[in-house]
Parts: sequence; structure tokens; C-alpha cells
Amino acid sequence: MILYFATFLALFSAFTQINCIMFHLTPNTQKCLKEEIQANQLVMGEYEVSDVPGQVIDYVARDTKGHILSQKEQITKGKFSFMSEVYDTYEICFISKVPTHKRGIVQEVSLITKKGVETKSYEGIGEASKLKPLEVDLKRLEDLSDSIVRDFALMRVREEEMRDTNEKTNSRVLFFSIFSMCCLLGLATWQVLYLRRYFKAKKLIE
Repeated sequence: MILYFATFLALFSAFTQINCIMFHLTPNTQKCLKEEIQANQLVMGEYEVSDVPGQVIDYVARDTKGHILSQKEQITKGKFSFMSEVYDTYEICFISKVPTHKRGIVQEVSLITKKGVETKSYEGIGEASKLKPLEVDLKRLEDLSDSIVRDFALMRVREEEMRDTNEKTNSRVLFFSIFSMCCLLGLATWQVLYLRRYFKAKKLIE
């Protein structure tokens, strides 16, 4: 039993890794980080940029339709959060702005993001509900199991959509191939009949 519980905890740790990235942003450019997120998921993050006098960095979070979910100008260090309304690819962009008369310096940007189960504070839940440490861990595993089930269900739906698309594409290719063969046979027959009439007209054949 203890071995199984330890295995579940290891699995939980593997699925709840916090995404952390650090990159350099050149002056007057922007970099965007994209990720597919399921519907109704809370996304939280922390950012920090190196301070360079006379240079500013803005950030914006939006979906593929251009809807702005979170935005702030002249950032240095802070946090953000937003809720995904539908399953979509969301992006977080950092935009560098430097006056044209000034030669800019590359700035360093660090970003930490969490989503879904990762955003929950189980210590606070345990204290509020007066749960034992083991019960808190079981609550984590329960939420993780629900998250994994939703992920697999989404993967299955996408796999079915891709299979349907492949089957439709194969059917269209087959019909197009048959149509092309019929056209070639018709053209070949017409050429034979035309050449036969031509040679007869020239009295080359009887």
C-alpha cells in the first residue's frame, strides 16, 4: 500500500511540474510563448525583467482570436492570472520598447507559469478544512486523477477528429484518382479515333 501511494505521489510530481523559462529580449522586439490550454482552467504566472534605464517592457496574454485576457505596461516584477474560457492556444507576449534615438540593451526576462491543479494551494485547503497531511495528499491525487482523465478524453476526441479527417482525405484522393484515370482513358480513346480518321483521310490506312 505504501509503495502504491509513493508511486502515485511520484506520478503527481511528474504531472505538476511548474513551467519556468528565462530568455533574452532584444530592444524593440517581442517574444511570445504559446500553449494549448483546456477550457475553464486557471492560469497563474510570475514574471521578472532586468531593469535598464530608459527601456520598458510590456506584456499581454491573449487567445488566437486576439482577445486580451491580461495586460500590463512597463513591468518589472509581478504576477498575473486569467481563466481560459474555451479550449484554445493561448500566448503570453513580452514587448520591448526603446526610444529610436537610444541604443538599447538586451534585457533578461524570467517567467514562471502554473495552470489547473498546479494553481491550487492544498496547504490552505487542508488548514481551512482541518485535513490531515495524508488527506491533503489524497485530495491532490483526486484532483490529479480528474485532470488526467480530462486530458485523455481530450486526446481521444482529437484522435477521432484526426482519424475522420484522414479517412475523408483518403476517400477524396481515391475519387480523384479514379476520375483522373477515366479522363486519361477518355483522352486516349479520343486520340486513337482521331488518328484513325486522320490516317484514313490521308489514305495511309484502309
